[in-house]
Amino acid sequence: MAQKIGIRREDMYHWERRTPLVPGDLSTLSSEGSLVFLVQSSEKRAFSGEEYRSAGMEVADDLADCPIIIGLKEIPVPVLERDKVYVFFSHTIKGQPANMPMLQRCLDLGCTIIDYERIVDETGRRLIFFGNHAGLAGAIDTLWALGKRLQWEGIDTPLADLKKASEYADLAEVKREISMIGERIASDGLPEDLTPLVIGVTGYGNVSKGAQEILDLLPVAEWSPKALLDSSRPSVDPTKPIVKIVFREEDTVLPLAEDHAFDLKEYYDHPERYRAAFERYLPGFHALINCIYWEPKYPRLVTKESMRTLYADGQPTLRVIGDISCDIDGAVETTVQATEPDDPIYVYDAKTGEIAFGVEGHGPVMMAVEILPTELPRESSTYFSRILTQFIPAIAAADYAGDFDALDLPPELKRAMICHRGKLTPDYQYLSKYLDAAA
Repeated sequence: MAQKIGIRREDMYHWERRTPLVPGDLSTLSSEGSLVFLVQSSEKRAFSGEEYRSAGMEVADDLADCPIIIGLKEIPVPVLERDKVYVFFSHTIKGQPANMPMLQRCLDLGCTIIDYERIVDETGRRLIFFGNHAGLAGAIDTLWALGKRLQWEGIDTPLADLKKASEYADLAEVKREISMIGERIASDGLPEDLTPLVIGVTGYGNVSKGAQEILDLLPVAEWSPKALLDSSRPSVDPTKPIVKIVFREEDTVLPLAEDHAFDLKEYYDHPERYRAAFERYLPGFHALINCIYWEPKYPRLVTKESMRTLYADGQPTLRVIGDISCDIDGAVETTVQATEPDDPIYVYDAKTGEIAFGVEGHGPVMMAVEILPTELPRESSTYFSRILTQFIPAIAAADYAGDFDALDLPPELKRAMICHRGKLTPDYQYLSKYLDAAA
């Protein structure tokens, strides 16, 4: 008998338009006859119901007959159903208070959760993600914010012609426009006070690669972090008046022991042996794009105190911080609130700590959209779907009625199982303390 799998609509966030599996991939998966997909109707999904029907899928409002439900973001508590297997980003593994009621309800209903974030290999490397598209959209929005901030200050640049990522038809359109803006900058230059225009990028993973893919459409020269601190900086090519600087871990911290060299493994295992050192670069940036994963055990990149100091004597060079990672009070402490694609920026007042949406005010403009990949919904969905497709046959074939230990799933999927039949799995027993605290 064919296994029936539901593809749920995204109804947790107004702006969420992505889908976990696109029509073409569902058609391929269902071609062997062992899988049947039911796509929940949606008015805002980037792929229309007609596109799914044309691929041979049934589209309906009710997924009650589907024992396995595949989505993307958190699932509203009222729509959870008994004994279902849910595959989605649960955002529970850090004990996030907002999602403990959802997790508790899944336990009460005897549900199983497979979390994309924990589909990892034996080294802990994530195997499915949207990181590249977060970087793409985040860099677009950061450049847009920089253009608007400079325009508010009375400084006109071609960047002011950019739109938000969510306002373009697709990635190809925005790339064409940025390339044309880059040609104008290469030909006409930038105002003398903005030359070189320095953009820092923290991190070198998939998010950073996406951000750099956008920056590299502009006339960009690349400097090392050390060059930003040298009194004699590299000469500026007038046809490449924008400077990109990419920062790795060893650039952002220093060992506490002066005679001790940086060691990446030691830093990950013993961050207490290192101190923050990134703030020395802040006076040299016009914009900063943060692409790193951060935990509280690591030093921050930007603190509220550093912003108070930097903005104490008027407008510094730094105008915009694009915090793609969007950890509230995290690596960038001035990220105090997440934003939505239609209103993505606010100014963090460096003196008072208050925020005002838009570009006006005394402090850095913060771009902190929490769901950046949804600003490029078709491209990011297609990318994600291509990766997820390889895991679907195993998810569908498993017999979830037995004990967890006997569950026949590939190890990368078994590692991602937060709960099984209403009980936390061994790797996630620690979440019980967060559930108790939320009760």
